[in-house]
Amino acid sequence: MKFIADLHIHSRFSLASAKNINVENLYVAARKKGITVLGTGDFTHPGWLKELKEKLVYDNKGLYQLKDEVTNSCESYIPQSCKGRFRFIPTGEVCNIYKKNGKTRKIHSLLLLPDFNLVEKINLKLKKFGKTESNGRPILNIDIISLFEILLEISDKAMLIPAHIWTPWYSLFGSKSGFNSIEECFEDFSQYIYAAETGLSSDPDMNRNVTFLEKITLISNSDAHSTSKLGREANIFETDLSYDAITSAIKKADSKQFLGTIEYYPEEGKYYADGHRNCNLFLMPKETKKYGGKCPVCNKDITVGVLHRINDLSNKRINRKVPQSYKTIPLIEILSEILKTGPNSKKVKTNYDNLLINLGPELEILNYIDITVLKKAGIPLVYEAIVKMRNNEVSIKPGFDGQYGSIKILKS
Repeated sequence: MKFIADLHIHSRFSLASAKNINVENLYVAARKKGITVLGTGDFTHPGWLKELKEKLVYDNKGLYQLKDEVTNSCESYIPQSCKGRFRFIPTGEVCNIYKKNGKTRKIHSLLLLPDFNLVEKINLKLKKFGKTESNGRPILNIDIISLFEILLEISDKAMLIPAHIWTPWYSLFGSKSGFNSIEECFEDFSQYIYAAETGLSSDPDMNRNVTFLEKITLISNSDAHSTSKLGREANIFETDLSYDAITSAIKKADSKQFLGTIEYYPEEGKYYADGHRNCNLFLMPKETKKYGGKCPVCNKDITVGVLHRINDLSNKRINRKVPQSYKTIPLIEILSEILKTGPNSKKVKTNYDNLLINLGPELEILNYIDITVLKKAGIPLVYEAIVKMRNNEVSIKPGFDGQYGSIKILKS
């Protein structure tokens, strides 16, 4: 079956996350988005794992579904047009902070496992290296190779996927603490790196310029800290609904099984360009080099962004065909621009709900639904806005140094 999967999210136990994130709200929000498989997120946190075990049941295929009583309590909140099969896949994110080659490294990784019994085993091991109960994304004082060894000792089905690989401060290739290749970081374990998460500030096409990424699958996930952000990036599969089928499609990079990704506009990501937010200074890579990496206003270091870092590690254009990606703008943001009111306003919410009732899940509306159907949506300019989005006819003020960019579709 064809389905959308968002593998990297967070619970209310992660820092800077919404306090209303629970299993029920994730389920309702995911179905409204059109997501069939959702990462649990934060499986290292004892409080979150306890809730997951109380409300979910194993489906014997490496995934979890809601218990009947939990499903029944949620159904009235989901439009009939958005209902369908749904599964959770056990996932968590960890942060490794350690020294290597004379430099402090801060690497975020996404971990996948096929059942909660294995999750409990890995959690017992990781408690020795960090306070897993203090944050849904724990800091581990252990090098990433040692983490990988522990993970594979627990299960040969486990996966470690480097998260948001270009983010300056906490990632595999980030300008502040990252490496210059997969091998430099993972050494002999590089052969087990089957995928990497491109992050909000880059997309697969940008990553095609880096030849050492040619052999791995480039995946995309929301890294959501609230239910409204689910699916802002996601993956499109055509496989059986099972842990083995999903991970096999990723490992093999099979274009008939891993069909592509749903993407944030990378320019809108908060680390796309270079700059210094305190001085409101936005720069493109050539300008950063012109200033010698120093802010011309205060002389402090400029934060080198994703575009710059990809350029630094690029050597030639790879001609291989990459899976299709769909650049999207959340429907709430589109409606907010059209209706000229805040994204959290009652007017936006009412129109959003009506569109879902009449047309189906959000990601279906944004990426797949026939444009002639959009014309009949009943909200002026929705058709025009989505067509422009699909054609990449948008205006963007790029993000930099931790500040999101802004995007406009319609001319004011």
